[in-house]
Amino acid sequence: MNKEKAVVVFSGGQDSTTCLFWAKKRFKEVIAVSFDYNQKHKLELQCAKDICKKYNVEHHILDLNLLNQLAPNSLTRQDIKVDKSSPENGVPNSFVDGRNMLFLSFVAVFAKQRGINTIITGVSQSDFSGYPDCRDVFIKSLNVTLNLAMDYEFEVLTPLMWIDKAETWKMAYDLGVLDIVKNETLTCYNGIKGNGCGDCPSCKLRKNGYLKFKKTYL
Repeated sequence: MNKEKAVVVFSGGQDSTTCLFWAKKRFKEVIAVSFDYNQKHKLELQCAKDICKKYNVEHHILDLNLLNQLAPNSLTRQDIKVDKSSPENGVPNSFVDGRNMLFLSFVAVFAKQRGINTIITGVSQSDFSGYPDCRDVFIKSLNVTLNLAMDYEFEVLTPLMWIDKAETWKMAYDLGVLDIVKNETLTCYNGIKGNGCGDCPSCKLRKNGYLKFKKTYL
């Protein structure tokens, strides 16, 4: 099993960027893979490109436009506004059915072709916002399925799984990349870089986490 290389599922947002630099500390070679599924906040792909170019990370963008056709939601349709809060029942309308499953499956194919066993993704059960495909049980289940499907030993790592947003900011701080994550990433559902729109659920989660981080750790 190759322990020197890793592939990071990379959106250009806070979580995946933190994971990217976490991986760079632990592996000799890190490759970032992003997905174009015709998302509204296309600027995230430009953020991903810029970060990888600036910090010398090999970067690939895979076409997954089929996902946009299959799962219309507030992240893929201009006429659907993002829920400002999570519904009492069900998942937010920003949830894209099958997204993480497809991302990880395609990244696994990509990794196997290059003899890479380790896949890193920034999902978190602590801050999963009602998304079922951010749960630890899903990741572990898919890991087994990928191994069986391709007769290959994958290891899917989730550095953020059991930590909240404040602790994610702390991780970025400890890695020495706090300013990079704060200023160069795009987490906002409305496609605004850095601190974002401040109004969507993703921005609120990010801001509240940052305020808690400053109060607790600085």
